[in-house]
Amino acid sequence: MNLFELIEERNHEEVVFFSDRESGLRAIVAIHDTTLGPALGGCRMYPYSSTEEALQDVLRLSRGMTYKAAVAGLNLGGGKSVIIGDPKKHKNEILFRAFGRFVQGLGARYITAEDVGTSVMDMEWVRMETRYVTGISRALGGSGDPSPVTALGTYRGLKACAEKAFGTQSLKGVRVAVQGLGHVGYYLVRHLHDEGAKLIVNDVDPERVKRVVNEFGAEAVDGDKIYSVDADVFAPCALGAIVNDKTIPQFKFKVIAGAANNQLAEEDKHGQQLLERKIVYAPDYVINAGGLINVYNELEGYNQEKALSQAKSIYDIVKNIIDLSEKENIPTHVASNKLAEERINNVGRIKHTYVNKPETVMRRLEN
Repeated sequence: MNLFELIEERNHEEVVFFSDRESGLRAIVAIHDTTLGPALGGCRMYPYSSTEEALQDVLRLSRGMTYKAAVAGLNLGGGKSVIIGDPKKHKNEILFRAFGRFVQGLGARYITAEDVGTSVMDMEWVRMETRYVTGISRALGGSGDPSPVTALGTYRGLKACAEKAFGTQSLKGVRVAVQGLGHVGYYLVRHLHDEGAKLIVNDVDPERVKRVVNEFGAEAVDGDKIYSVDADVFAPCALGAIVNDKTIPQFKFKVIAGAANNQLAEEDKHGQQLLERKIVYAPDYVINAGGLINVYNELEGYNQEKALSQAKSIYDIVKNIIDLSEKENIPTHVASNKLAEERINNVGRIKHTYVNKPETVMRRLEN
């Protein structure tokens, strides 16, 4: 498949390659769709083995951001950027400032933020060169770490799934297996513990596991054993593609609801299998939208209370998706895509009168 075929496959509007010899920057920005507003999506730094691998990743991730913003009811389009490099070795101020200058050159079409391999500090370097960046520290008027808001939205979406699967949204006594105890996973575990859920946890970092076991009385399991534990709910908050041909036959879960991205290894195939097994699945880009909600609020002047309130509404969004899935007998990821596409198409038909055009949002950033 050639370059243009890759770009056209998912109907991307624009893909831009950036190179800066002095800093060593090699980056790609993909803008998928700006019907609803400017494309907002994080900047991922990763040591990709090839340019093609990096391009495939940024195309896939940017399309996901379009759907995430649309189904969450936000006036944003979908975009993403990747920097090719090892974040443990190649990070520096000059590189991120160079990236910021390139983002500035895109104008109002793309707004960046932190993602895997980047941090709030990195975004503050980017901000030295462009106003088109979110996810900066609270001290500079930003929202800081989005993890608490992402975790709250995930928790609320999980409760919506529980209501469908168990007839009650209460998680007291429910056995929940959480894979991944990073920032989002840790805050999710805290919510679950506070409600009285029984916790089974797993992480590649033994210190994270030790902390959660000590603080919340969780039961720890090693490696791939997390897929076959006797639990009611599986909350993946680490790796993608963990719902696959190998893991699905092991599942005893009635619910899969977690913050990890791209959980279905093969979206259509494995989404259909979950439907046939009557496992209630919360589409990942829906349930983990709290982080996007958090940075979106920076565009209007950050208010954490408002961001948390919007994240709580993920409960209703997930519930509507489950209802549509049941009504039409379609997998939940198909139902969520359908709702997102309907919103994009409806707004697209009236875009000439749309009051929240990208330039309107950008004026808020400038002020």
